[in-house]
Amino acid sequence: MGALRRGHRLAAMSTLGIVLIVIGGVLLVLLAGGFAGAARRRRIHGHHYARNLAAADRALEQARAADKGWDRAILEEAVRTGLRDARPGWGYDELTLVLVDDRPGTVEDRAHFVATGNGDEARVILARRESGWAVERVD
Repeated sequence: MGALRRGHRLAAMSTLGIVLIVIGGVLLVLLAGGFAGAARRRRIHGHHYARNLAAADRALEQARAADKGWDRAILEEAVRTGLRDARPGWGYDELTLVLVDDRPGTVEDRAHFVATGNGDEARVILARRESGWAVERVD
């Protein structure tokens, strides 16, 4: 009688073990499929995501600049002057505000623009001074 009970317990434990192994295997297959699907989606749509993210970042920086009362026309004129001085004769097609560094007060503020054109680009960093915006650096 004792051998029969031991056999029944072993069979029950074997069944439980098999069920747990099958559940674990199914979970591993689902996990691997999820990773594969995410990698495929990133590969197919990654460039769209990066472009949309960059556009959103630019829009956010422009909104921040507008909210602080920074005059976009004055900023762009300072950038144009800086580019004429740093890169005489270089033509560019677009000026893009990419970063607003709004520090406490107004004297420490910075605005970063990227000028692109003719297969090249230049980063222009403006600094806010008591007298207005001035070019701090052109990279």
